[in-house]
Amino acid sequence: MSGGRRNEPSDLAVALRYDGRDAPRVTAAGRGDLAARIERIARERGIPLREEPELAAALAQVPLGEEVPPELYVAVAEVLAFAYFLAGRAPPGHDPGRT
Repeated sequence: MSGGRRNEPSDLAVALRYDGRDAPRVTAAGRGDLAARIERIARERGIPLREEPELAAALAQVPLGEEVPPELYVAVAEVLAFAYFLAGRAPPGHDPGRT
């Protein structure tokens, strides 16, 4: 996730990891050159990027390795749903036949 505008380099990027069991965790965050490196690695690995400047700023305050705080769950869930949709996948443990 980045804080830049479409087609512009970001000055802030945050990476999340979600295992389908626990809350997502912040795995990387940085500005400037580090943000560019986070985005480059994501692109190389086929990880979708989403530009959400306010969310990126809030997540950058979370210590690395820590879970996303509950007050950001809905916003992060939207980002994760976007990433899974683009990848044509479902989250771990998701059973589409179950309601």
